[in-house]
Amino acid sequence: MRHATRSRRFSRDTSHRLALFRNLVTALLKHGRIETTLAKAKELRSPAEKMITLGKRATLHARRQAFAVIEEESVVKRLFDEIAPAMKDRAGGYTRVTRIGYRPGDAAPMAVIELVTAEAVAAARGKGPDKGKAKGKAKDKGKEPPKEKEKSRGKGKAESKGKAKAKAKDKGKAKDKGKAKEK
Repeated sequence: MRHATRSRRFSRDTSHRLALFRNLVTALLKHGRIETTLAKAKELRSPAEKMITLGKRATLHARRQAFAVIEEESVVKRLFDEIAPAMKDRAGGYTRVTRIGYRPGDAAPMAVIELVTAEAVAAARGKGPDKGKAKGKAKDKGKEPPKEKEKSRGKGKAESKGKAKAKAKDKGKAKDKGKAKEK
């Protein structure tokens, strides 16, 4: 019976494979989404979700455990300050793997792995807790767009349609005149 068949080896020895996933986890948490092969994306889910779970604990020990895997201090800070608080209501499933086709060179299946609540993370990053996207949309629902813009857009379309119709009429008249001259 062959043991240790649960994880993929990627034709790398253990230290190289661990370094690969440290790099991938760091990139995923830094950018929110990365493009890689499907097999790597599927294997990346587990360590990435473990890091987010550590971020949700928000203790000094959890921060030190995250530093053991994540290579950049700024990414660990972002994990604990932005990403984990945005995921506090989720009980897992922090990442999404989407297939995007095949790589041209070797036809390897490619995928995008991204944080599920990327919108919530973006809202937490740039806008603060009381200026999130959902609240902003609710504020804009009752407002009507300015009427000046609608008028200017309408005139432009009407003018271009009117010009097109006028040209078509002129062409039709010219054809009629040509036929009349021939007779």
